[in-house]
Amino acid sequence: MNIEAFRDYCISKAGTTEELPFDDDTLVFKVCGKMFALCSLSEFGKRIALKCEPQRAAELRDQYSQIKPAFHMSKVHWNDVLPESGLLDSLIIQLIEDSYALVVAKLPKAKRQELEV
Repeated sequence: MNIEAFRDYCISKAGTTEELPFDDDTLVFKVCGKMFALCSLSEFGKRIALKCEPQRAAELRDQYSQIKPAFHMSKVHWNDVLPESGLLDSLIIQLIEDSYALVVAKLPKAKRQELEV
């Protein structure tokens, strides 16, 4: 997966915004103001960070050498995925879906209902 495909997929999710809140290089995708994905613009191939259910995060790290605990994020809830390391795009898309769904599930009911419209 390249950065254009990653960005296009993330931004297509309902209620998603993109911003550079930390610096001019770290692109962050949020749903209703809550982060679900981030990456470096200059070093996209090195990692994208995605939220993950803790047990599943550990399982993925065991199963794939291209998935590691996230750098500068909670190692329990975030994984770094190496997007240009041979992982199937379908797996990366599923991990983006899972991350987005985890964040949406924690939103207030009214916000979740707005996203369904």
